[in-house]
Amino acid sequence: MTRRLTRRGFIQGTAAAGLTVLAGPFRPGAYAANDKLNIACIGTGGRGGAHVGAAARENCVALCDIDERHLTGPAKQFPAAKTFADYRRMFDEMAKGIDAVFVATPDHHHAPASMLALAHRKHVYCEKPLTHSIYEARRLAEAARQAKVATQMGNQGMSSEGTRLLVEFIQAGAIGPVREVHVWTDRPVNWWPQGVDRPAYTDPVPAGLDWDLFLGPAPERPYAEVHRDGPFKGKKVYHPFVWRGWWDFGTGALGDIGCHVFDPVFRALKLGQPLSVEASSTRVNKETFPLGSMVTYRFPARGEMPPCTLVWYDGGLRPPRPEGLPDGDELGDNGRLLIGDEGFILENRLYPEARRKAYKEPERTIPRSIGHYREWIEAAKGGKPAGSNFDWAGPLAEVVLLGNVALRVQLRERLTRAKLLWDPIAFKFTNVPEANEFLHRPYREGWTL
Repeated sequence: MTRRLTRRGFIQGTAAAGLTVLAGPFRPGAYAANDKLNIACIGTGGRGGAHVGAAARENCVALCDIDERHLTGPAKQFPAAKTFADYRRMFDEMAKGIDAVFVATPDHHHAPASMLALAHRKHVYCEKPLTHSIYEARRLAEAARQAKVATQMGNQGMSSEGTRLLVEFIQAGAIGPVREVHVWTDRPVNWWPQGVDRPAYTDPVPAGLDWDLFLGPAPERPYAEVHRDGPFKGKKVYHPFVWRGWWDFGTGALGDIGCHVFDPVFRALKLGQPLSVEASSTRVNKETFPLGSMVTYRFPARGEMPPCTLVWYDGGLRPPRPEGLPDGDELGDNGRLLIGDEGFILENRLYPEARRKAYKEPERTIPRSIGHYREWIEAAKGGKPAGSNFDWAGPLAEVVLLGNVALRVQLRERLTRAKLLWDPIAFKFTNVPEANEFLHRPYREGWTL
């Protein structure tokens, strides 16, 4: 008899994962200890440059980027690697010669590129936030489970000492039960433009840039090089990197940073899916994310752990200064604050001082990482699943992206500041049906998931 999965069972199941990896039916291919993987790099600029460096330890057999300028250096480093602009063509031509892929594209390409790799049963390392939409995150985790390959999301902080210390502090009861968490970032301030409209002009596409492939599954629009007026005059409009602020291409500050800073909190507090999410922000438009926003998630009790509220801030916004923070200690431009019944942790520093003296550094109870890239490489060669494999990263990305849906509903005047009630089993918002249209997006003709 099939056991019916309930909402409570789903939440408790994902919460119970903690720092333990959900292995699923993982079945890596057979490799000798000294065998090297044949790796393809999809996206070789920006974060992709770090992937190219990691691929150098294996066999880099293919390089793919929509901008020829990003291919020049890597192609010189790996003269035997084939180069492509379109990853679909890359798989058509040489799928049999690829064992694993790195994906470091703009966010809107993450799911199509990763899903295609999984369809060919390739090991996949995809940058955060894993996907552009919540539906894509759910589908990608399912596909990875079915493909039985090694996966890893690129939230490198997951492998850090700081993540483990935070979990160990909480497990040791250093601040008592935690009911409140605040995380914040200075992005997008000084990083990329937001709160702007689409340029009304068209610029020539630079030589070597395939603009149609950049758009990929996103709706067609003309190319623009730089902003000609306003507060971002002279700044790049879309490429490279600044695509992050556009709804069609990026996932804003929350998508960029959320999978990094939420991960340690989720592991420490065994958070699963939230009961609700709501947002407030500066003025919004239909083209870009707002200049600054606050997103509030509310999570249910998990076993003996009490209900917890997590608040996200971006655009330079910060939480109130916690009572008991000594003069001279600052919240900083980016940070994480966990408030318990008996103290608080700012980053990985315990307060108040008397509490810190009592606990000092917690005993090491969690295995340390061998390195974020190496975890994935070793998993692909038959080792244990990587710490941010898609069974973990998919649900985490879903929660992060729920915040962006809460921001999207503010585009509808009558839904401003609506609290969205989330049912992860039914995969829908139960009280605001209009919000469900933002769980996914239509793809442009020629692109599929």
